[in-house]
Amino acid sequence: MKGTVISNTGSRYQVLIDGEEGLVLTAAAKGNLRMKGIRTTNPVAVGDRVDVSPNPNSEIAYITSIEPRRNYIIRRASNLSKESHILAANIDQALLICSLIKPQTATTFIDRFLATAEAYSIPAVLVINKVDLLQGDSDLQELLQAVSYLYQSIGYEVIHTSTKTGEGIDTLRRAVEGKTTLLSGNSGVGKSSIINALVPDATVTVAEVSEAHETGMHTTTFSRMYDLPGGGRLIDTPGVRGFGTLDFDKYEVGHFFPEIFKASQNCKFSNCLHTEGEPGCAVREAVENSLISQSRYASYLSILENDIAGNGSKYR
Repeated sequence: MKGTVISNTGSRYQVLIDGEEGLVLTAAAKGNLRMKGIRTTNPVAVGDRVDVSPNPNSEIAYITSIEPRRNYIIRRASNLSKESHILAANIDQALLICSLIKPQTATTFIDRFLATAEAYSIPAVLVINKVDLLQGDSDLQELLQAVSYLYQSIGYEVIHTSTKTGEGIDTLRRAVEGKTTLLSGNSGVGKSSIINALVPDATVTVAEVSEAHETGMHTTTFSRMYDLPGGGRLIDTPGVRGFGTLDFDKYEVGHFFPEIFKASQNCKFSNCLHTEGEPGCAVREAVENSLISQSRYASYLSILENDIAGNGSKYR
């Protein structure tokens, strides 16, 4: 039997079987199912197309093979720095849910996520949630416009939403209709509330944000897929506090920042890393002239310094 993995609960998976009117089997991965050349904490991901074999001696079926993935998106695993965690497979787009206060999503986190989506050729949309909390504060309104303009000027779609007032929810609903969409973001940014707004019968638990630390609680423990009423699917992933990139070549990191890649075409040397001391660097010149934002350039450097040079050497 063939089916789609719709939920990952650690060592068990829920598989929606093709052509069986909503039949869902609980299954375990049989044998050593691994992606070639990539060490992962989860060999099977939500969105995977799999072959399932019932077990006559147990209610737990076996996943015997994974069909070739159309695409996937991964991040560095939080517990083992040399391993990856597959967020989802076979997706049409990724939505990064963020907020500017309670909690504040760091631009470095946003940039690392967007760079990873670029690396895996997955279209990304930035959703700035909880905009109702910014009302009446001119400084926060200016921040909202500045962040929105930054990413829109690069070419990303930016949607403002509030599940309290309903702002932007219809726009978001149209953006996900008919597509398989990954939802990701820090804990506490409102992913669960957005899912409840888009999928009325989802009833995802919503937790309060800590007033002391302005951080969210992990209400989603494992990844899960939801069917959208208007067609399409949402894949909810556990909230993460950091987003580590994986397996980027130092000379390719700039390719995943569209504005840096564009400016790099005018660098004197083709192997320019756009760091201090390199002659004829068009990227650094663009940063100095405010044609590339300081925050984006800092995010680029952080990947070079912290992700590529993991062994302590500079830009390994």
